[in-house]
Amino acid sequence: MILKGKVVIIVGVGPGMGKAMAVIAAKEGAKVALGARNPTYLNTVVAEIIDDGGEALALSTDVTDPAQCRALVAKTVERWGRVDGLVNSAYAPGENGGFDDANIESWKHTIDVACLGAARMAQAVLPHMVAQGGGAIVNVATMQAQKPLPGGSLSYAIAKGALVTTSRQLAAEMAKYNIRVNATRMGWLWGEPVRNALIGMAESQGTTVEALQEGIAKSIPLGVIPPEGDCAKSVLMLISDYTKMVTGAVLDVNGGDWMAP
Repeated sequence: MILKGKVVIIVGVGPGMGKAMAVIAAKEGAKVALGARNPTYLNTVVAEIIDDGGEALALSTDVTDPAQCRALVAKTVERWGRVDGLVNSAYAPGENGGFDDANIESWKHTIDVACLGAARMAQAVLPHMVAQGGGAIVNVATMQAQKPLPGGSLSYAIAKGALVTTSRQLAAEMAKYNIRVNATRMGWLWGEPVRNALIGMAESQGTTVEALQEGIAKSIPLGVIPPEGDCAKSVLMLISDYTKMVTGAVLDVNGGDWMAP
């Protein structure tokens, strides 16, 4: 159990890797606090964790609201007395399309959630981490921060690129307090959200989910769409003591897709 005894806050817990991180963190021994905007979904994940013998709490949290970010941290500290780890995985996809006719004003919400939301959560946990003598923060970004995807969501790439820069800046500032800050760059994540997306794509293109999945997998050096559970474990490793000497790093968790042509 690489997280045994640790208290970990995970924000952006929804179907997909968010839930996978929450469930796996609990299985690895962490006490887990979950934040997202959908309280009904959060409560189902908490119930699943508790039924499996874990410890968890949840609070509906909109990361664009600093007060709600502070409330999640306060509830966590009230229950368990500390915060050892924070995983920022809140998600707002933005619109796909090119730059020339993009609605730049619409980028604000994506940036507010995907980048500034992580900053707000970090500000909320840092006083507690400083007081207790350390902690770890992982910011979940995208490989689009390094590898442009023409026609994709430019606002999302910009937001997550800024998040990577924020992570490195925060790592430099917080190292003296034994607080580690790292980021991950994700790519395709095989699970319910991608499966559902491929169902729609298959219907519109007159093909099958299996054919689309195979085509995507062939474009990834490891030859598979990275399963969300395996990716979740890589993120959580950066919270664990296995990476005590790692800070300011950006870990590609995308099957090598970042370097594919």
